[in-house]
Amino acid sequence: MPKEKKSSQPAKAANGGKAKLPLAVYEAELARLQASLVDMQQWIKESGQRLVVIFEGRDAAGKGGAIKRLTEYLNPRYCRVVALPAPSPREQGQWYFQRYITHLPTAGEIVVFDRSWYNRAGVEKVMGFCSREEYRRFLHQAPIFERLLVEDGIMLRKYWFSVSDVEQEKRFRSRLNDPMRRWKLSPMDLESITRWEDYSRAKDEMFVHTDIPEAPWFTVESEDKKRARLNVMDHLLESVPYVRQPPPDVVIPPRPKRRGYIRPPREENQYVPDHAAKLPLA
Repeated sequence: MPKEKKSSQPAKAANGGKAKLPLAVYEAELARLQASLVDMQQWIKESGQRLVVIFEGRDAAGKGGAIKRLTEYLNPRYCRVVALPAPSPREQGQWYFQRYITHLPTAGEIVVFDRSWYNRAGVEKVMGFCSREEYRRFLHQAPIFERLLVEDGIMLRKYWFSVSDVEQEKRFRSRLNDPMRRWKLSPMDLESITRWEDYSRAKDEMFVHTDIPEAPWFTVESEDKKRARLNVMDHLLESVPYVRQPPPDVVIPPRPKRRGYIRPPREENQYVPDHAAKLPLA
């Protein structure tokens, strides 16, 4: 029986039949975008701009991986990722937006919210963690709050990561046997499977009230995580009117001659055991 010929067509991903990105193409474009993000951050720092980037979306939609790649080479002194835990009793008594205001950027900073004030329109609403009055008040106040931020000069970008129910469940199951990611399977994550339609309705209503011209929502198709990462990074770079700053002239001085310093005996120090020496070389 003749062997089946391999197709010359690129492999198709589940994402609408789009071709799967070759790893080399992905890595090359990722490196290019990350270098541009460094340029963007330098412009923000030197010009005193302020940038807030919100990542929202389904559980297991790929937000964390996208944030990791986006911030990987940025200077952590001027770029912060904010992922807040459940509010404390004191925070529960505050104006809802108050705990988020303290994390907003000052001049020259980037703040990335890994989930944000939109918790109230999503998990809090679906799981009954807020009252209907609190929920309706949020939908009324959120656009006002965001207009105030933009009016004050903050660049606000809002991304919604969209993933299908089939792909979400596949990712949840892959975490079961992965000790590095099993911690991501929280009770709230598992609830998102049985409450899929509730979350869908909540997201739709949230968009109706908060997709405003001053701060629109941008949906990131995330069936293919690699495509999603590249797409959101490229969009962010295109949306920020940064100008590449020429790198400063740096001159590394010559090392001066030794002036009699003698290092103490090595035996006086306590060293970390050489675990790496025990590993097989092949």
